[in-house]
Amino acid sequence: MPLRVLFVDMNAYFASVEQQCRPELRGRPVAVVAVNVDTTSCIAVSYEAKALGVRRGTPVWQAKRCKSLVVVEARPDVYVRMHHRIRQAVDSCVPVKQVHSIDELSCRLDPRQTDPIAAVDLAQRVKQAIAQQCGTSLRCSIGLAPNRFLAKIASGMRKPDGLTVIRDEDLPQALHSLQLIDLPGIGKRMLPRLQRANVQTVADLCALSEREMQRIWQGVVGRRWWHWLRGHDLPELPTHRSTVGHSHVLPPELRTDQGAEAVLVRLIHKAAARLRQMDLSARRLEVYVSLTFREEGWSGSVGLGICRDTLTAIKAFYELWRTRPRGIRPTQVGVTFYDLVPNQNVSLPLFEDEQAKLRLAQTMDQLNTKFGSNSVYFGGIHFVRKAAPTRIAFTHIPEIEDEPDDARRTHG
Repeated sequence: MPLRVLFVDMNAYFASVEQQCRPELRGRPVAVVAVNVDTTSCIAVSYEAKALGVRRGTPVWQAKRCKSLVVVEARPDVYVRMHHRIRQAVDSCVPVKQVHSIDELSCRLDPRQTDPIAAVDLAQRVKQAIAQQCGTSLRCSIGLAPNRFLAKIASGMRKPDGLTVIRDEDLPQALHSLQLIDLPGIGKRMLPRLQRANVQTVADLCALSEREMQRIWQGVVGRRWWHWLRGHDLPELPTHRSTVGHSHVLPPELRTDQGAEAVLVRLIHKAAARLRQMDLSARRLEVYVSLTFREEGWSGSVGLGICRDTLTAIKAFYELWRTRPRGIRPTQVGVTFYDLVPNQNVSLPLFEDEQAKLRLAQTMDQLNTKFGSNSVYFGGIHFVRKAAPTRIAFTHIPEIEDEPDDARRTHG
C-alpha cells in the first residue's frame, strides 16, 4: 500500500512558541502555566525543562525547585496566531486536510507524493517551510504512513524534530517496540480492559483477530482498529460534538465568591458564543468549582429547555448558583453545555421575548467578530472581562478575527 497521509506534530508547542517569540528564553528550561501561582501545574514544558525532570502536570511549587527554570504565563492568543502561520506554511507545500488540535494537523498525499522518496522529500520541505515562515525554534515531528492512525503514531516515535516512515511492509513489526499506552485511543480506562483480555504488549494487540478486537472494544471501533493496524485506509466516520465548555484557574485576587461568580458568567458568555458559532443548542448547563486545601469541590447542573442565547443560560446559572455552599475559597471554575442538538433540528423560538434574546446574542456575536472579543458584553462581567482569556480547545482553534483586540497587539 502507498503512503497516503503526512501527519505534523509540533514539539513542545506552547514552550517553543514562547522561545521563538522571546529570544532570551531560547536554550533555557521553560515551563508554561495557566496562572503563575504555586498551587497550579505546568501545562507545557520545553525540552530543556524535560531534561531536568519537569513534565507537563508537574506542580509549579515542585518545578520551581529547578533554580534555572523560567516559569511563564500562557498566552493562548499568541499560540493561536502562530498555529495559523504554521498551517499556512504547511499549506504552501501540501494542502492541510484536517486540523486535529492546536499542535497537530494532517495532510493527504496525492498520487505523485505516495512513493517513500517523494513523501520524505515533501516532509523535509514542510519542516523547512515551518522554520522559514514561523521560526527555527518551532520544531515538528512528521509521520508518513498508509493511514492517519499510523501516521500519527509515526509522528510520535522520534521527538523532537523527527521524521518516521511506516510502510505497509514494515507492519506490524514497526509497532512492536511501542507501549500500549503510546497508541492514540488507549488511555487509563482502555488499558485495564486490554490487560484483562491478556493483551500486554503491542505485539499481542496486533496478533488479535478482527472478532477479538470487536469483542474487547465492544463494538465496531474494534474492527476499525484491526484495519488501521494493518495499514488499511478507512473512510472517516462523521462525529457529533457532545459538549461545549470552558474552565479557568482563578488568580489569587479572584479566589472569592464574587470573583468565581463573575468569571463563571464570563465563561458562559464565551461558551454560548461558541455554541452559536457551531450552530448548536444545549439542553443542560453544568457548573463546577474546585476548592483549595483538598476540600471537596462543588458542581451542579440545570435544565435549559432548548437554549442557544446567552441571557437564558445566565438566568439558569443564577438559579443553580444559589444552591452552592457558602464561605468557600475557589481555585478553579468551569462551565459545560451538554445534551447538544444541531439547530437544524430545532424550531425557532415561539415567543417574542425568546426571539429578542436570540437576536441580542446574535447581534453581540456580530459586533465582537467585527471589532474584537469583549467589545460588547453584559455589565456584570466588566471587572473580569479579561480574567478568562482565549483558551485552546482540542477540537476548536479560534480564527484570528475571533481573538480580542489586545491579543492582536501582543503577537511576537
